[in-house]
Amino acid sequence: MSDSIDGLTADKLVAIYLKIRSKIKEHEEEIDRFKEQMQMVSNKMLDFCAADNLDSIKTPEGTISRRLSSRYWTSDWDAMYKFIHDNNAGFLLEKRINNTALKEFLADNPESVPPGLQSNNEYVISVRKPTAK
Repeated sequence: MSDSIDGLTADKLVAIYLKIRSKIKEHEEEIDRFKEQMQMVSNKMLDFCAADNLDSIKTPEGTISRRLSSRYWTSDWDAMYKFIHDNNAGFLLEKRINNTALKEFLADNPESVPPGLQSNNEYVISVRKPTAK
């Protein structure tokens, strides 16, 4: 592709970019419809498993496997933090930084940089459609 875009003007590159982005959006909508259909089929397979309390059904087309997936959240973060502290259970939290909050914190407190903080800054492109006049 790089050979085919060498020498193009910025306006041509923007037009190409917007066309590609539009195509991606069209396909995303189509993919969403496929995902909805897959979910309906998945729900029906869960019904088959539940009917006979099976975790696996082998068919000539493939094997259905049912597993229990658990997800946890809290509606009271203050109580959760206290619980974690009181039970020395810091391992219950994931290790990741809220990028937006840290960026704002560093902007407000440039002299306070957390030890070991690493960052990666890179330029990215965003393209907007022209606005109607």
